[in-house]
Amino acid sequence: MTEQSSPQTVKFYQTGTRTVGNRLLDETGRSVQASTKRANAITSGHRACQGCGEALGARYALDAAMNACNSQLVAVNATGCLEVFTTPYPETSWQIPWIHSLFGNAPAVATGVAAAYRVKGRKDIRVVAQGGDGSTTDIGFGCLSGMFERNDDVLYICYDNEAYMNTGVQRSSATPPRARTATTQAVGDAPGNVFGTGKNLPQIAMAHNIPYVATASVADLNDLEAKVKKATAIRGARYIHIMVPCPLGWGSVACDTIRLARLAIESGLFPLYEAEHGAVTNVKKIRRQVPVVDYLKLQRRFAHLFKKGAEDTDSITAIQHMADFNIKKFNLVGIKEEKTK
Repeated sequence: MTEQSSPQTVKFYQTGTRTVGNRLLDETGRSVQASTKRANAITSGHRACQGCGEALGARYALDAAMNACNSQLVAVNATGCLEVFTTPYPETSWQIPWIHSLFGNAPAVATGVAAAYRVKGRKDIRVVAQGGDGSTTDIGFGCLSGMFERNDDVLYICYDNEAYMNTGVQRSSATPPRARTATTQAVGDAPGNVFGTGKNLPQIAMAHNIPYVATASVADLNDLEAKVKKATAIRGARYIHIMVPCPLGWGSVACDTIRLARLAIESGLFPLYEAEHGAVTNVKKIRRQVPVVDYLKLQRRFAHLFKKGAEDTDSITAIQHMADFNIKKFNLVGIKEEKTK
């Protein structure tokens, strides 16, 4: 009988999005979700669609916030996909104190919750408000601006899937140009959503000079968690805008959710940055810019731009100019590739 060889250390190099695989990394390099101490703020049993970016983003964001404040967290949720698929009456997937407000008043309700705890002298309890792009950029825009203007001690998180997905994929002011929705059909001389409309909420938040603003994505969960932790530790109004692809509304394959989110970043269409008191303080560089067609072609909501023999090159070029503008504005391409020997 031969002697057994000494055990070898198994190395996992493909940690990718820093989820399950990074449990084999040093603890300081792991994400909150990779730890056995994660809060599981949203537990199993919810009814999100397969490949839902919002479910993933909310799970990481809320668990990161719980980790940052020793689980002393209250969440206020606007009406929308996140509220609907986590709380089908009489059930809930939430394992934290959670309040459902109306479609447009989550910032105001969260402000009231924070004020109540302040009166009680409970400075240890943190308040987060959350909603989709519809409740954030449209219906609740006034309440959100008021929260920013008063510098209320609330962290607001927007999960941006770029349309009203819960009610049938209608256009919101976060819907990109030329995207097909139920209210911007791919018909006529200018199919899809028109150019020159919409709101850039992170920039609007910055204009309020609040303590902290950041953009994040489910394509970089470690970055998302770090920004939520940082925001949780800051007092005053804070805003994080997270891109969360929606397979149903975007007409994409469920397994492409992370890929699409990553292409949005690498094309320059969705820059990742942080700002404090109205000034950009940190930018997440990309190695090299990819053409926007790599991102657009994976989504049926843009299929009309690529009809054989009738490609809409003018619209594709205009969208490319938008990405190029972001690359230049935020100086996104700044990492030099190492030359292979």
